[in-house]
Amino acid sequence: MTRFRTETDSMGSIEVPQQALYGAQTQRAVDNFPISGLQMPSQFITALAQIKLAAAISNRRLGLLDDSIAAAIIDACKNIAAGQYREHFPVDVFQTGSGTSSNMNMNEVIATLASASSGHTINPNDHVNMGQSSNDVIPTTIHVSAAIALHQQLLPALNHLHQCLIEKSTSVDDCIKTGRTHLMDAMPVRFSQELDAWAGQILQCINRFEKLMPELHALAQGGTAVGSGINAHPEFSVLFVKELSQICGLEFSVSDNFFVSISSQDTAMALSGQLKVLAVSLMKISNDLRWMNSGPLAGLGEIELKALQPGSSIMPGKVNPVIPEAVAMVSAQVIGNDATITIAAQSGNFELNVMMPIIAFNLLQSIELLSNGSTLLADKAICSFTVKKENIGRMLARNPMLVTSLNPIIGYQKAAEIAKKAYASGRDIIDVAEQETNLSRQELQRLLDPTKLTTRQP
Repeated sequence: MTRFRTETDSMGSIEVPQQALYGAQTQRAVDNFPISGLQMPSQFITALAQIKLAAAISNRRLGLLDDSIAAAIIDACKNIAAGQYREHFPVDVFQTGSGTSSNMNMNEVIATLASASSGHTINPNDHVNMGQSSNDVIPTTIHVSAAIALHQQLLPALNHLHQCLIEKSTSVDDCIKTGRTHLMDAMPVRFSQELDAWAGQILQCINRFEKLMPELHALAQGGTAVGSGINAHPEFSVLFVKELSQICGLEFSVSDNFFVSISSQDTAMALSGQLKVLAVSLMKISNDLRWMNSGPLAGLGEIELKALQPGSSIMPGKVNPVIPEAVAMVSAQVIGNDATITIAAQSGNFELNVMMPIIAFNLLQSIELLSNGSTLLADKAICSFTVKKENIGRMLARNPMLVTSLNPIIGYQKAAEIAKKAYASGRDIIDVAEQETNLSRQELQRLLDPTKLTTRQP
């Protein structure tokens, strides 16, 4: 049987599991929100511990926190930030909209650990939460955790994907293929031009994230309850961002308007919007890969993705494009997360947004999914697919749209007739054009050369 101890807070006493490091307020949250079983992401817990660490160092330097108490709090924060005690953060994502339950969960665990190590009675509110409010701590944690995840996970993954696309593009530059618009045959393109387009999409996404960084790195900490900074030392916020920057290895700054940073989650929503753009780009690339890989006999058959696993429980030998499919599902999830974040971000009533935990959860999930998905797409699809040049060449020779290059010489109407005859008879464009025009075969070979058609001609 689980043994319990009695803890008290401003609402009275409550039973808490004997071994739990948290106290009364966390237990009330556990009892009040048995909703999903989903807990705040690990990155969020780490960032929250780092914020408490920077706050304790700042308050000690300001002479507000006793040295021995501060030292005990600092040690506890470092251990939690390093990944210890994660089982003591059980609060459901669907909780009080300010994230007060998660803030107090952290405060109580730190206070318990610090009290045990120091012999002092360390209070979660008076000592650990000194000069802070859930209302500035949680917005700060959203920004810090997202910034770290971008720097450590997503941007490295996107740079890797971009580099893989560039290298693959170089390796297939000599391959000319049928271009497609509306999924129908169009003018020829170099295979490298299609891959360069994908690489350009990813580079644009990288640039957009980097442009958003200064806004994401501006923190609400110091605004406390509503943005006025009540109970925070006037110098606290400046010291705090300096300490946090050293702890995290990123350059954070003080928000230029605490009221905006606490009452709204516009920056988180902007970041989510850019994550959605990336999701759409990855879905486009994934679907293009699936079309190119379709077959092996009845589809386009332009490329062959690496076979990774059997594709059917009933059809022997079937192999499916599993990585592009998985990444497409990642994209769908991220697009859905953005819809949730959009609704949550507009829930800023007067001085406080009251859907911050779900913003944090979805934002960090999107970053993690896109990071992992981008890496898989690079390593298990882009880098390893092979080009089926024989199929591509056969389809290109019969592409009726090659006749477009003859428009300036024979006119659109005559060119259309040639295209239709070639398609109807299954013959190559050059053979029909030689029969239907006065142009020599040598001239037609020059005019219909697919390689020349992939670049702007003088």
